[in-house]
Amino acid sequence: MGDYAKALGAKLRGIRQQQGLSLHGVEQKSGGRWKAVVVGSYERGDRAVTVQKLAELADFYGVPVAELLPEGRIPSGSEPAAKIVINLERLQALPAEKAGPLARYAAAIQSQRGDYNGKVLSIRNEDLRSLAIIYDMTPGDLSDQLVEWGVLPPEARIGRED
Repeated sequence: MGDYAKALGAKLRGIRQQQGLSLHGVEQKSGGRWKAVVVGSYERGDRAVTVQKLAELADFYGVPVAELLPEGRIPSGSEPAAKIVINLERLQALPAEKAGPLARYAAAIQSQRGDYNGKVLSIRNEDLRSLAIIYDMTPGDLSDQLVEWGVLPPEARIGRED
C-alpha cells in the first residue's frame, strides 16, 4: 500500500486511541461489526478501505469523514483544481477494471442529486481525495490518470513541481 494509505491508517489509529479503545474494544463496542483484525489492517495501511467503509467507521467513531483523512497538503505538493468536471460519456467507454470504482462513485452522486444528464458531473476536491484512497494513489496521481483516460480535461491536471 502507498504512503496515503499509511497516513490514513495513522489517522484511524489516532481517533481510536483518542476514544480509549483497543482494537478488541472496537470489535466489542461494535458488536462484532468491526473485526479487530480488519480495523488493524486498515490502520497499518495493509488493506484498502472503501469510501463506504470509511464513512461507516466515521459514523461508528462519531466523527466527520474529513477527520479520518490525512491532514496537511496533498502529497503531490499542490492542490486539486477548484472545479473537477468528469466526462461521463468517456467514463462509460472505459473498461470496468479501470474505471469501476469511479463509475460507481459517479453513479452514487448522480443518484443523490437526481442528476442524470449523462454527459458531465462536477465533483468536489474532497471527492477526488476520497477516490484517491480507493485507487491507492495520491490525488495528484489520480488526477493525472483521469486526464490520461480522457475523463478529465488536461487543464484539470494538478500542477507538478518535479
